[in-house]
Amino acid sequence: MTKISILGCGWLGLPLAKALLDKGFQVNGSTTTVAKLSILKDQGINPFLLDIPLSIDQENLESTHFSDSIVSFLKGSETLIIDIPPKLRGDSASAIEKTFVKKIATVIPFIEKSTVQNVIFVSSTSVYGEGQLIVTELTQPQPDTESGKQLIESEQLLQNDSNFKTTSIRFGGLIGNDRQPGKYLAGRENLENPDAPVNLIHQEDCIGIILKIIEMNSWNETFNAVSSFHPSRENYYTQKASEMNLALPQFDHSKKSTGKLIKNDKIINLLKYTFTKPNL
Repeated sequence: MTKISILGCGWLGLPLAKALLDKGFQVNGSTTTVAKLSILKDQGINPFLLDIPLSIDQENLESTHFSDSIVSFLKGSETLIIDIPPKLRGDSASAIEKTFVKKIATVIPFIEKSTVQNVIFVSSTSVYGEGQLIVTELTQPQPDTESGKQLIESEQLLQNDSNFKTTSIRFGGLIGNDRQPGKYLAGRENLENPDAPVNLIHQEDCIGIILKIIEMNSWNETFNAVSSFHPSRENYYTQKASEMNLALPQFDHSKKSTGKLIKNDKIINLLKYTFTKPNL
């Protein structure tokens, strides 16, 4: 039975782990919260408490609790899925310290020494700038945000390492279950970019795409993962708020709208993936 390790069993990682168990995989799952260990175990996931430090004493790797834990976490796994959020919004200190990049750099030596052959890195379409208009995987990323900047640097760190194969998935805005789009902008005023296209993806399709990559052994690739559904921000969020009987968002039309449109052709053509939630 093939074993897969998921670094970060949160909003996406936990249901993904369940889907992998249903497919017959053994799953190691990590969390930074002690209370969540029992939740993972109850689902049939082998639980690990892992909080990645920004650096480690390379001369004494085996002396740290983290090194012992991550070695056990990766042991016997063929595939590692990295699904940890950067959490960098508005944090200028993170920009200076490159906190997320440093965490990925901390993990890489352990991957190199493990049984892991393949890595799936959960990234984001924030690696592209809002002014980049029509975007494919061939588009050179020009991130506007600190999160996007550190994500693309982390992608490159992983993909440039020849000890394992890395596929990056750049997900659009995540919706599903407790993340209902009608709540995002309801009642807000003077919202910019009313005519900008939305680039969203449902949790079910996030999981479906990851399963498809594993099934097809599609490694050393980069995928833009969004639905083909791209209505304007104003039309989409107004409709969703209306459906939930919430206060409608009010958009500012005084400035020209800007915003990228993410193309998903590669997922459809290379993976032969069919979206389960195409219209969101």
